[in-house]
Amino acid sequence: MTSESSDDAVTAESNRHFDLVMQILICISLVQFSIDTLPNLQPRTRAFLEYVEDFIMVVFTIEYVIRLYRGGFQFAKSFYGIVDLVAILPFYLSMGFDLRALRAFRLLRLVLLLKLARYNRAVARFHRAFLIAREEFILFAFAALILLFLAAVGIYYFENEAQPEAFASVFHSLWWAVATLTTVGYGDVYPVTVGGKVFTTLLLVVGLGIVSIPAGLIASALGEAREIEGKFEPEES
Repeated sequence: MTSESSDDAVTAESNRHFDLVMQILICISLVQFSIDTLPNLQPRTRAFLEYVEDFIMVVFTIEYVIRLYRGGFQFAKSFYGIVDLVAILPFYLSMGFDLRALRAFRLLRLVLLLKLARYNRAVARFHRAFLIAREEFILFAFAALILLFLAAVGIYYFENEAQPEAFASVFHSLWWAVATLTTVGYGDVYPVTVGGKVFTTLLLVVGLGIVSIPAGLIASALGEAREIEGKFEPEES
C-alpha cells in the first residue's frame, strides 16, 4: 500500500466518523425538539434541553461556517448550503424574542432531516434511485392525478342525490377519492347507492395496483443505484 493510498484510507475513515457524529447530533436535536413540546416539564429538564440545543446549534454553525469558507458562494447557493442555513436559522431568530411568536420558525428544525441525506449513504442511494426513475415517477404521478379526478367525478354523479352534503361537488368528493384510492378508507364518507358501491369496488381494485406501482419502481431503481454505487466504490486492499 502506497503512502498516498494510506492517507486516502485515513481520510475516508475520518470522514465516516465525522458523518456518524453528525448523524447522532441530528437525531439528538430532533429528539430534544420533540421532548421540548411535552407539557409540564420540570424547569431543570427544560434548562437541560436548552443547553443541549445550544451545544448542537453551535456545532452546526461551526460546520456551516467551515463549509462556507471552503465552498464560498457556490456552497451558499447549493441545496445543502441552503439546508444547513435554514437548519440553524430558527435558533438565532428565536434569541431575545418570545418563542411563542416564533413557533412557526422553530418548525424549520425539521429541515435537519434533510441534513441526514448528506451523511447517510442509504439516503443518498435513495436520492440516486429517485433520479434514475424520475421520469417513471412523474408519469405515474400524472396518471394518479387523472385517476383521482375521474374517481371524484364518478362518485359525485353516483352519490350526489343520495348524499348532497357529503358529495356536494367534485371538490368535496376528492377527499373520498384520495382515501379510497390509497386504500385507507377512513369510513367518514362512503357510498350508499348500488351504483356507488359497484363503482367503489372497481376503484378499490385499481387502488391496490396504484399502491404497488411505486413500490416496484423504487425497488428496481434502488437495485440499479446500488450497482452504480458499487462500480465507484474503491476496492479495499
